[in-house]
Amino acid sequence: MPAGLTNTLLHTRHLPLGGLMFLLCGLPAHAQTQAISSSPFAGFAGSWSGSGTVALSNGTTERLRCQATYAVTSAGTNLRQNLRCTSDSYNFELRTDINAEGGRVGGVWSETTRNMQGTISGRVSAGRIDAIVEGPGFSAGIAMAPQGARQAVSIRSQGTELSQVSVTMTRAR
Repeated sequence: MPAGLTNTLLHTRHLPLGGLMFLLCGLPAHAQTQAISSSPFAGFAGSWSGSGTVALSNGTTERLRCQATYAVTSAGTNLRQNLRCTSDSYNFELRTDINAEGGRVGGVWSETTRNMQGTISGRVSAGRIDAIVEGPGFSAGIAMAPQGARQAVSIRSQGTELSQVSVTMTRAR
């Protein structure tokens, strides 16, 4: 993704967050492992938890606690995410279902606590996803980057209740 697009993504509008669930199916375990390890989504598979901050449009910043589950299909080109985050006064549950082809990602998302949904599109490179999430009347930039047993998630939007989310999670053992 061009460097300028990443900055553009970080200055877009609202994204409700949520959670992710996946099912591994179809192939024997060794075939699944081989397919997933060569997948652009390989670093995401599994359960994660962590903390960070949420900045709201009213100027408050609160600590955020998150749990996520990522499932990668046996072919390795589909990622389903279920991300749940809570703070003292804000919570969200983001679900995404995205496909990768030729370095591009596309799919759908829903935020269940606010009954919102839309599309997601962007790029995946070296396991990092940089995308734009759009829905009726808003859009937001999202970046997700796993590095071994750690993962960083960043979301930025403008003009809505949620301004910024920054979370670091670790993979459950």
